[in-house]
Amino acid sequence: MNPRTWHLAGLVLGLLAATPGGLLAQAPPPIKRTVESYTVPDVTLVNQDGAKVKLKAMLESGEPVIVDFIFGTCTTICPVLSAGYANLQAKLPPGAPKVHLVSISIDPENDTPKVMRDYLKRYRARPGWDFFTGQREDIDKAMRAFNAYIPNKMSHYPLTLIRDPKTGKWIRIFGLMSSSEFVAECRKVGIL
Repeated sequence: MNPRTWHLAGLVLGLLAATPGGLLAQAPPPIKRTVESYTVPDVTLVNQDGAKVKLKAMLESGEPVIVDFIFGTCTTICPVLSAGYANLQAKLPPGAPKVHLVSISIDPENDTPKVMRDYLKRYRARPGWDFFTGQREDIDKAMRAFNAYIPNKMSHYPLTLIRDPKTGKWIRIFGLMSSSEFVAECRKVGIL
């Protein structure tokens, strides 16, 4: 090929790589992982069965816990996060440490216990995965405590928080993980 042909081929490949949905797929945004300390607020939330639960006592019980912030009518990132929870539950071997999966609603005005029960049924949630709602003020306190506050549910982002049962620190994972990446993160803190 002459230099002009190489130049044109380079331009075409560059355009294909820069075109969303083009022939050359772009890499997904990287997952950001940090270790954080949080002060869990002493608020009362309500689970999918209508039971009132003290958030601080539940999250600081000493058992492994994973937290995300979702809402029942979401059609974007919440289903991906919830599929990760369902896959994790399916991969837990018999005799594995009990892991408490906690989903906290960012839409308490609409996420009633019935909505949350139906949501969990869609994902075939097993015991150990609870979906919580509550008063807007308490939900906002929980979001702020985990540096996850958003003023509008449509502006939410993929965030998973894994509490290391040995240190009490939180592994903050920003981004969507594959099932294998999620399992690997759980293994790092000894959950699996």
